Amino acid sequence: MKRALSIAGIVVAVLIVGVLALPLFINANQFRPILEQRFTDALGRQVTIGGLQLSLLSGGASASDISIADDPAFSKQPFLRAKSLAVGVELWPLVVSRQLNVTSLTVDQPEIALLQTPAGDWNFSSIGGKAASAPSSPARATSGSNSSAPAELSVKLIRITKGRVSMDTVGSKSKPRILENVNVELRDFAPASAFPFSITADVAGGGSVKLDGKAGPIRPADLIQTPFDASLTVASLNLAGSGFAQPSSGVAGIVSVDGKAASDGRTVNVNGKLKAENLKLAKGGSAAKRPVEIDLVLSHELAKQSGSLQRSTIHIGGAQANLTGTYRLNDESPVVNAKLSGSKMPLTELAAILPALDVVLPAGSVIERGTLTVDVTSAGPFDKLVTSGTIDVDDARLNNFDLGSKLRTIQQLSGIQGEPRTTIQNLNAGFTVTPEGTAVRDLKVVAPAVGELTGSGTIGPRHELNFQMRAVVKSTSHLLTALGQTSDIPIPFRITGTSSDPTFTPDVKGAAKETLQQYTKDPSKAIDAAKSIMDLFKKPKDSPAPQK
Repeated sequence: MKRALSIAGIVVAVLIVGVLALPLFINANQFRPILEQRFTDALGRQVTIGGLQLSLLSGGASASDISIADDPAFSKQPFLRAKSLAVGVELWPLVVSRQLNVTSLTVDQPEIALLQTPAGDWNFSSIGGKAASAPSSPARATSGSNSSAPAELSVKLIRITKGRVSMDTVGSKSKPRILENVNVELRDFAPASAFPFSITADVAGGGSVKLDGKAGPIRPADLIQTPFDASLTVASLNLAGSGFAQPSSGVAGIVSVDGKAASDGRTVNVNGKLKAENLKLAKGGSAAKRPVEIDLVLSHELAKQSGSLQRSTIHIGGAQANLTGTYRLNDESPVVNAKLSGSKMPLTELAAILPALDVVLPAGSVIERGTLTVDVTSAGPFDKLVTSGTIDVDDARLNNFDLGSKLRTIQQLSGIQGEPRTTIQNLNAGFTVTPEGTAVRDLKVVAPAVGELTGSGTIGPRHELNFQMRAVVKSTSHLLTALGQTSDIPIPFRITGTSSDPTFTPDVKGAAKETLQQYTKDPSKAIDAAKSIMDLFKKPKDSPAPQK
């Protein structure tokens, strides 16, 4: 027994020594041209390998200085560079017949350059295009094949670890978007069938991306048309810091997405929930004070680089609005055509998002209550967007802002005392917002403290105001009765200053004209009444200093 064990030990030792010595007898570089050719045939791109070494204890070989050529229509620089490539092989066929069967590929720390034309074509789309004539059934990469047709690359496991991917547009002046720590894993990979995959990456500038699902079969004519179905997670993406939002758009914020993404090769459908924090949607705006959440339903057409929003719902606290529309991507600024509609949304919830839209309230004022109904459309490039529609505000109260005191003269005419807040029974208006400012039309405000206000005007890019308004004062006031006014009287005035500090100035000439028109039957009485009203608009003069 002892002799048998000794013989067995000697045999095992010889085998171990033999295996360890095999690299001395097998020149790994003799397989380098074969491996290069197999990869070149499979990818349709020139693949070069600097050197190849056997590592039988790990069950494979390692290659150095890997390079995959780019599509010459895009760049003369390599599409991929990597310092090392680990190739898993089946040892027995390699030892017995020197046949190379690849079981795994691991590319470590590659640098990949993704380029896109303004028309939407990618430089990776043609990868594998020259392998279209390969057999439909997976074929292993072996040195004994004499077929003139390119062999399909079938590998149980393909990994990319700690990669760096740059995404840029041909001819663009913008900085490329960068993905770091990119890890890709493909299992049971064969171009002619579906295979599991996972992708994780960090976004330079803030954020991370994760895809996990199935893809395939590969579309050799255009790789981007390969179908897939995967879960999608985007965490804490910094829109401005990452470069995914152009500086000219004024858009910024931290965005997260949790949902599903599926493609049939022509259209990518995304269904999930989007959350935006510290959101900014206008150049002069500031970060929103509460998150915006969207139930996102999006359909994107790959060939046209355009898509549509379907049944997407925006949530801002308890406020809810519906968003639909279309978009088209390009390098300068996405072109959108969208519609937003919401009914009876609580103003107290919306107040936190107003800074993001660069909407400014009077300094120190606070929205206490009210609802907002909106129906607006936005069209054009995102950095030159034109938004128009209507708003309707009901039962609103603005604390720390006394509209009655601002309209001091009208307050005297109406006989209503001011109070440290403004109540608006109803406000409705049409508006158009452009990069040059906001035009407001058909503005009508019903405020119990002052009556009915109507007019139109503009709000400039720096919130400067220029409104021509008219207040209808009730004739029941004691002053108007004393003046012999028996019907409601309109008082014209202007609003200037800024949104944070508005100034209300009566139109003296306009007021006199309005009054004269009310007294056409008795001109002498009209002159007295007009003079009395005009006196109200005059600022009191300082009392003369006593004479010594």
